[in-house]
Amino acid sequence: MPDFIELTPAIFNASADALRKLATLFPSAVKDGQLDIDALREELGEFEEVGAERYELTWAGKQAAKKLSQTDVPGRTLKYVPEDSKNADTTQNLYIEGDNLEVLKLLRQNYYAAVKMIYIDPPYNTGNDFVYRDNFAISKTESDEAEGETVDGERMIRNQKSSNRYHANWLNMIYPRLKVAKDLLTDDGIIFISIDENEVDNLKKVCSEIFGENNLITCISRATGTPTGGGFESFVNELDYILVYAKQKEMAIIYGLAFSDENAKIYNLVDENGKYLIRPLRRTGGEDRREDRPSMFFALNAPDGTEVYPFGPTGYESRWICGKAKYIELLDNNLIEWKQVVKDGKTVWQVYQKFYLENRTKQPGNLWINVEGNKKATRSIRDLFDSEKVFEHPKPVGIIADILELSTSADDIILDFFSGSATTAHAVIQLNAEDGGNRKFIMVQFPEICDEKSEAAKAGYANICEIGKERIHRAGEKIKAEIEKSNAQLKIGEEPKQVPDIGFRVFRVADTNIRWTHEAIVGEQLEYDENMLSDKDRLDFMPGYTDIDVVYEVLLRQRDIPLSAKVEKLGIGSRTYMFADAYVVCLDDSVTVELVEALAAVEPTPIKYVFRDSAFDDNISLKDETIRRLEAHIARNSSEQKKAYTVEFI
Repeated sequence: MPDFIELTPAIFNASADALRKLATLFPSAVKDGQLDIDALREELGEFEEVGAERYELTWAGKQAAKKLSQTDVPGRTLKYVPEDSKNADTTQNLYIEGDNLEVLKLLRQNYYAAVKMIYIDPPYNTGNDFVYRDNFAISKTESDEAEGETVDGERMIRNQKSSNRYHANWLNMIYPRLKVAKDLLTDDGIIFISIDENEVDNLKKVCSEIFGENNLITCISRATGTPTGGGFESFVNELDYILVYAKQKEMAIIYGLAFSDENAKIYNLVDENGKYLIRPLRRTGGEDRREDRPSMFFALNAPDGTEVYPFGPTGYESRWICGKAKYIELLDNNLIEWKQVVKDGKTVWQVYQKFYLENRTKQPGNLWINVEGNKKATRSIRDLFDSEKVFEHPKPVGIIADILELSTSADDIILDFFSGSATTAHAVIQLNAEDGGNRKFIMVQFPEICDEKSEAAKAGYANICEIGKERIHRAGEKIKAEIEKSNAQLKIGEEPKQVPDIGFRVFRVADTNIRWTHEAIVGEQLEYDENMLSDKDRLDFMPGYTDIDVVYEVLLRQRDIPLSAKVEKLGIGSRTYMFADAYVVCLDDSVTVELVEALAAVEPTPIKYVFRDSAFDDNISLKDETIRRLEAHIARNSSEQKKAYTVEFI
C-alpha cells in the first residue's frame, strides 16, 4: 500500500533545509539528523577550542531576532483579493498587504532563489516609533544587563551608555527580514538598501554578517536635494546612502547606465555606422613606457605604408594600449582611424581607436550627485494624485529606475518589501516601457493607517496600501496613454512600442482557511457559515473560507510556483481546480471511481493531485486505488527530467 502523504501546515522549514544543504557539503557533521558542532569545526580546519570573544556586532535581542528568522508562520496564509486587483488574468505583478516578515516567510517556498533584485527603503531610525515592531519585548533590567549597566541588580560603573535600546529596536526589526530576504535572492541577485547616517554603520555590519563581508559591492552616497538640519552647531545633511550587497559577488553582474544627451555630446564624429569618438591608440598616463609592456611596442603601417611607432611627447619609447592580435581585430572591425597631423613642423600619422555611441553604457560610480532629488519625487506624486500630497518622503522614480537598469535584465523579478507609495513598481513599469522588458514586481506593504489629519486621509485614503495600489494604477495608465499617443504618430515603417504589464494581483495576509488538525476543534462549537456547503466543510475549513482561498493556500506550499500562476476551475466534479497547468486541487467532499478516472484524463498531465482526506470517508481501498491510479498516470506521462510527485491529502 502506498504512503498517504498529508499536506502540512508548514510553509518552509528553514533550519531543516539548511541542515540538508550542510549534510551535502559536510556529511560527517550531520549525524542522525543532528548537527555535530565539533565535527563541523574539524571539517573547517578548526581543531582547537574557539574562544568566546570575537569581532561581531551584538545588541540586546539579537538571539531572539535570529530565532525569529527561522520560525514558520503557522496559521497564516495569503488571501487573494480580486476586487483590488487589475488585469488579474494576465498580469505577473503582485501587491501584498501585511507585515513584511510574515509575507517574506510565506513567499519563501514559492520564490526561493527566484528574485533577481531587492530594493528596500526601510524606516530610518530617527528615534521615533516605527510600525514594524516584532515581539522582542525584554525588560529594562534585561536590557540594562545586556548593555552592562547592571549585573544581578548591582549598579556597575561604566562609560557613558551606548543608547543600545535606541539601536536595538531597529536592528531587531531589520535583521530577520534581511535574513529571510536573502533566501529569495537568486545566486546572482543583488540587494539595494536605502538608509541614512543614523544606522548606516550598524546596517553595514548586519548585512556583512548575513550576506558576507566579501559580498559587499559598494555603498552609494546619494545627494537628496533636500538639505536637513542647520544652525551653528551641526552640519547640514545633504546625503543618504544605498548599501549594495550581492548574494554571491562573483556571480553578480552590474550593468552600465544608458548615456544621457549630455554624455552623448562628446561623440562628435559620424560615419556610416553612426556617431563615435576617437582616443589615441598610444598608451597615456601611468605605465606608458616600452619597458612596462614590451610586447606592446611594435610598428604599425599607416595608410601610405609608413611605419609608425608609439613614441611619447618627449621622444621616449612608449607603447600601444594593445598587442598586435588585438590591433588586427580592431582594424578588421572598423575601429581604427588614422589621421595626419602637424607636429614640430612636420606632417606625421597618428592612430586612434574608435568608440561608437550605439549600445554604449556608462559605468556607475558610488557618488550620485546629478540625480533626481526628493523634491522631484514629491512633485511627481503630486502630479499623479492631482496635486494632493498623499505620501511623505517618496523616493525618486529615476533613482529606482537607475538601480533596475544596473542590476536587472528583461525577465527578472524585483521585490520591494517596504514599498511605501510603490515607487519601485512605478519604476519597473516605466523601464519596461522604455526598453521593452518584462520585469515583474512584488510589492509588500504593511497597511499602516493614515493619520486622520494628513492630506492622504482627507483625500479618502485609509492606509498606505490604498495609496500604493492607486499609485501603480495611475502610473500604469499614464504610461499606457503616452505609448498609445506616441504609436498613433508613427511614420510608415516605424515599429510601435508595446504597452508593458500595468496590472497586479493583490493578496492580503490572513488567517488560514484550513483546519489543519481536527483535534483543534474537539469540544468547539462549530460556527455555521453560509459558505460552508456541508458538515465536512465545517470539519475541514474555517468560517468565511472560499474554494479559491484554499487553492492558493495549497499553492503556497509548492516550490517554485509563482502566485501569478493561472488558476482555473475544471469541468470535473463540482469543486476541482488547476493551477500552473500542473497541479490539481480537488475540493469535492466525495470522491468516486468515476471522478478519479476523469482526473486521470486531465491534459496537460498534472504533476500533483491534492484531495481532501475526508472525501474518502472510511473507504481505504478507494483511497489506495486513487493513489495507485493517479501516480501511475503521472509516471507514465512524465519525462525522465520531470519529477513524478505523489498524491497528497488535506
